[in-house]
Amino acid sequence: MKRRIVVCITGSSGAIYGARLLRACSKIENIETHAIISSAAETTIRLEMHKERGEIEKLATYSYGEQDFEAPIASGSFITDCMIVAPCSMKTLSSIATGFEQSLVTRAAMVALKERRPLILLTRETPLNLIHLRNMVQVTEAGGIIMPPLPPLYFESKDMVELVDLTVGRILNMVGVKTDLLREWGKEKLTD
Repeated sequence: MKRRIVVCITGSSGAIYGARLLRACSKIENIETHAIISSAAETTIRLEMHKERGEIEKLATYSYGEQDFEAPIASGSFITDCMIVAPCSMKTLSSIATGFEQSLVTRAAMVALKERRPLILLTRETPLNLIHLRNMVQVTEAGGIIMPPLPPLYFESKDMVELVDLTVGRILNMVGVKTDLLREWGKEKLTD
């Protein structure tokens, strides 16, 4: 049985996280991805990655427009394994924290929370103000996971893509998907 993972890319800086997540999932045989790329993310993808929306959507099994409330992922009766918003803008965080379902991203997030399915938000902002922090607490109390994309620096990675992939590997590990993207600290010191 295929695992269904919802991947949303919102307009915050860091669209590479969502794109690399979709790419990693596309290489795993038993994963079906359902992607939403917001209109603000479309701009970020063009500015940061020099790619078009369609190039990223091709990495997904299915993709939907941000106002497509008829998409299967808008209903709890469509079973998914998890939802990941990578990156998650403060606007999206705020909408999820307050239950403001103005887009398919926030509707799908509300479905994940009400159905008690993992919801992981790679929040992208710094510094954080009190409103950001309270919204993060609100989502956490509702069952979501706040995961700012802070790559491990102790592996002495050589480039940005490798750092991004370490975070992608950690995300997938959190939802029970093993990949070769995540290196475990101290693993080389373990003996049989």
